[in-house]
Amino acid sequence: MRRMLIATGLAVLAAMPLAACHPKDEAGRSLLQIGGPFNLIDQDGKPVSEKSLLGKPTAIFFGFTYCPEVCPTTMADLTSWLKTLGPDADKLNVVFVSVDPERDTPRQLKTYLSNFDPRIRGFTGTPAAVAKAAKEYRIYYQKVPQDGGGYTIDHSSAIYLFDAKGQFVGPIGYQSPADRAVAQLRDLIKS
Repeated sequence: MRRMLIATGLAVLAAMPLAACHPKDEAGRSLLQIGGPFNLIDQDGKPVSEKSLLGKPTAIFFGFTYCPEVCPTTMADLTSWLKTLGPDADKLNVVFVSVDPERDTPRQLKTYLSNFDPRIRGFTGTPAAVAKAAKEYRIYYQKVPQDGGGYTIDHSSAIYLFDAKGQFVGPIGYQSPADRAVAQLRDLIKS
């Protein structure tokens, strides 16, 4: 738990400069290179890539279904924010990418995501494919052994926002106030 809190704190600190002062072009788009090519599968076992997300703005979060706190909290927040957006939420891709492909099979993702807004899609893949996607999106994650032979995973906790062309816009920090997060999603939809 202590390691997860430290990793969450580091992820929040790492995201703060992005939210507060990351470089933007004259149209307000981020100049940071976050995101890129990936080849994963969704919760139905169908192949997906970064091209699958083009055409609609995207909110993407990397986590794992056995996460005790950060992931279910973030997914509940996303569900609430999508409800607040109403029909405008249909204009977004919302994606949960697993950093635990050993346990998070498509079937496990489907079961986990059934607890949240049905518009949230789950992606997983081979360990190598997940590692490549995480690297492209600058996501930190690390398996942490636990007593008894199990493990948990420390991981980044921000939700990353991308415009319809796949360009990084900015993050929503972990446990961001709902009004701020919904405003960010509304702005994303308008972009």
